[in-house]
Amino acid sequence: MPVSEAFTVEPSPVAPPLLIPNTELTAAVLPEPETALPEPAAIHRRAVLMLLAAALFWSLGGVLIKWIEWNPVAIAGMRSLIGAALIWAVFRRELNIDGSFEQIGGALAYAGTVVLFVVANKMTTAANTILLQYTAPLYVILFSPWFLGEQVSRRDWLILLVMIGGMILFFLDDLTLTGYWGNIIALIDGFCFGWMALFMRRQKDGSALSSLLLGNLLAGAIGLPFMFQSMPDLSSWIGLALLGVVQLGLPYILFALALRHVRAVEGILIPMIEPVLNPVWVFLMMGEKPGAWALLGGAIILGAVMVRARR
Repeated sequence: MPVSEAFTVEPSPVAPPLLIPNTELTAAVLPEPETALPEPAAIHRRAVLMLLAAALFWSLGGVLIKWIEWNPVAIAGMRSLIGAALIWAVFRRELNIDGSFEQIGGALAYAGTVVLFVVANKMTTAANTILLQYTAPLYVILFSPWFLGEQVSRRDWLILLVMIGGMILFFLDDLTLTGYWGNIIALIDGFCFGWMALFMRRQKDGSALSSLLLGNLLAGAIGLPFMFQSMPDLSSWIGLALLGVVQLGLPYILFALALRHVRAVEGILIPMIEPVLNPVWVFLMMGEKPGAWALLGGAIILGAVMVRARR
């Protein structure tokens, strides 16, 4: 064997040059993936639509309650139990019963709202009850800065005053000074409604739906003794199912979800369109036409809601 072949050393393989990625070049060639999160304006718009939908469903209450022949407190209790079943069925994985101050406070305020509204309707006129219930925004505006740290603008105060004026005109033909204790209960109902919105908003990062579940169960327990005085017929059971699902459960779910993304003042002012929608259903179902003052007041309320709905 030749000496040269014996001492021949094969060259070691040369490693390929290390490629260092050029981040600037990569960013220029490959665009950033689009984020799936909607813009804040879109989130706010969706929350406003939820509030308007909640008001629409709430406004069905007058027509549906007239459909049912049963004790009013029993109606309130049964529709709450049906609403609780809906919340449990849809959101049971999200529910978290922790017994916090906000959760219990929201449940008590909610139960007071739905039960006292029925009691006030029995003791005074429906017009008085609705008008006094919608003193709720006053409590929200007064306590939001302290309880939630959310400042209230002069625009909020102005819109509230315009809405109250429109509501007085809307119910002008039906308002009365009779039913003193019914009016007092309706005022307490408005207080509960306002604080329910405050407690729901304070749970925007928690589980406000749990407050709704507990509040519905409490309202159901209050109505339970009145359910055994008599039993509703099949037609009334259909009305109760619609009340519990469409008029109570669904709109309060929308209300709680919307309050995650709007201030409490918005959450309580925008649904003030509900009293205007109520006689619309009565007109469509029963042919009762609203008077001139009601039309003027309704137009004022609608205009104020549209202004407040704009961010």
